[in-house]
Amino acid sequence: MKAVVVSDQAAGLAGMTLTERPEPTTAINDVLVQVHASGFVPTELEWPSTWTDRGGHDKTPSIPGHELAGVVTGIGYGTTGLSVGQRVFGIADWHRDGTLAEYVAVEARNLAPLPGDINFTVGASLPISGLTAWQGLFQHGRLQAGQTVLAHGAAGAVGTMVTQLAREAGAHVIGTGRHADREKAITFGAHEFLDLENDTLHDIGQVDLVFDVIGGDIQKQSAALIKSGGTLVSVVGPAEARPTDGLAIDFVVEADRSQLGEIAQRIRDGRLRTNIGDVASLDKATQALNPTTRRSGKTIIRVRP
Repeated sequence: MKAVVVSDQAAGLAGMTLTERPEPTTAINDVLVQVHASGFVPTELEWPSTWTDRGGHDKTPSIPGHELAGVVTGIGYGTTGLSVGQRVFGIADWHRDGTLAEYVAVEARNLAPLPGDINFTVGASLPISGLTAWQGLFQHGRLQAGQTVLAHGAAGAVGTMVTQLAREAGAHVIGTGRHADREKAITFGAHEFLDLENDTLHDIGQVDLVFDVIGGDIQKQSAALIKSGGTLVSVVGPAEARPTDGLAIDFVVEADRSQLGEIAQRIRDGRLRTNIGDVASLDKATQALNPTTRRSGKTIIRVRP
């Protein structure tokens, strides 16, 4: 099968190559999925799991990519809940070969049925961005209606999901980003927008929840804005700053079939829009994932036409 591989961490995205790899085999509780579309998170090349297996052994050349939408073509021993020919979407295992390939073996529990009225390109854009937003807001942030959310990176793939889900839940959303991101953040539902290049965070007043995708000094400034009992939720590693009287939580997104179903339903009925930027074929994946200019939205690789 065709697959994009990485072999040299120092080379980064520029070290990606398209090559032939053996088709994966299914383990217990796995399914084999013919990938139709794949999402990619640029920071994957900084994750230890991209380069080593669960035992810490080198696994290069590795196939990156962990978001997928496709069709089940094989069932491993003991697997239940999915069937051959079923459309699915979800997250591939962190320590195993990923989804920038024609086929991938995935634990069945990491996948959810993909409704027929959601195309594969949209399906592949949802799992990591959607689940990160959902879990950060509702599981870890315990968001309630009437609260105020400060959503950093509000025009990004995760940020646009955070903004929409928080607003739907009845929160007041203040988005942040670069000056050029203002219109997009507002379009995706932010009530207000703060330009991190020109505005001052302190001016927004206090908030109940900060969803941080930046870290560093922005995180430290944000922690000081959190109301008593509020929460700083971070996806960029352990929080360097904590609220004076609140919680600081960092987390790694987890696959969850029921939450994927909730996200898919919102896509179907128009309550949620995905944030897709470039779409490229597998043959053009290495170029698409190495853009020469800043891109807006998630890049999706369409593995099958």
